[in-house]
Amino acid sequence: MKILSIQSSVAYGYVGNSAAVFPLQRLGHEVWPVLTVHFSNHTGYGAWRGPLLAPADVAEVIAGIEDRGVLGSADAVLSGYQGDPAMGAVILETVGKVKAVNPNAVYCCDPVMGDAGRGMFVRPGIPEYMRDVVVPRADIITPNHFELDFLAGRETNSLAEVLDAVDTVRATGPRHVLVTSVLHGDVPEGSLEVVAVSDEGAWAVTTPLLPINPNGGGDITAALYLAHLSTTRSPATALERTIASVFAVLEATLGAGTREIQLIAAQDAIAEPPARFTARRLR
Repeated sequence: MKILSIQSSVAYGYVGNSAAVFPLQRLGHEVWPVLTVHFSNHTGYGAWRGPLLAPADVAEVIAGIEDRGVLGSADAVLSGYQGDPAMGAVILETVGKVKAVNPNAVYCCDPVMGDAGRGMFVRPGIPEYMRDVVVPRADIITPNHFELDFLAGRETNSLAEVLDAVDTVRATGPRHVLVTSVLHGDVPEGSLEVVAVSDEGAWAVTTPLLPINPNGGGDITAALYLAHLSTTRSPATALERTIASVFAVLEATLGAGTREIQLIAAQDAIAEPPARFTARRLR
């Protein structure tokens, strides 16, 4: 695949494109990273340096790719955190250009807005913009449980409610939804679930709940699910492979006792996802 990935970048650590590009390349895909920021480190440290790129500058980079006559050869557009509606507009304009030339291209959006226990951590107005403008244009979205509830406009506490919320969101546009960090009444203590839903059905994988929550995990998950879904055409297989790789990265991170995810150390589990988790069909 050829993937145009429009995301943030950091010199130290792994978030945004710094988390997504290497795993995609390790799987053999060609990636065109377009940076929306270039920071010294992710903002979770509380202090960072470096430029926030203007939407017009990002558009210029994309226009340069278009000048080479290759923009329409992209198989997918991938985006993550969008800190400004103007940046979102650039991304959506790019998606439109790619799809105009290649109708089979897909747009995968990780609708980064917030998380359970932290609430919304993006600027006011961004969640509504993601819900009302961006998500309906996406083919694949990868919200966490907290973000799904916002997109659907309700709180979900059971698996049936989660699936109903996914159906509500899918009715707005996206055909594939991967929900991460799912906790409901039927999830065993010390575990969490990841749920994948498409026109073909719905599946879930249950994993142990590791005592870490590092930055960048969602960025890897979105990238890997896009890649595996596009190559296998099977949501269940994509779910199994994605979660096997991400869990291996998190295990390596926990074992190393580091704040930054151990992306390089766990790269073999990215290139060859271990057959560790089995997706169970929900419907």
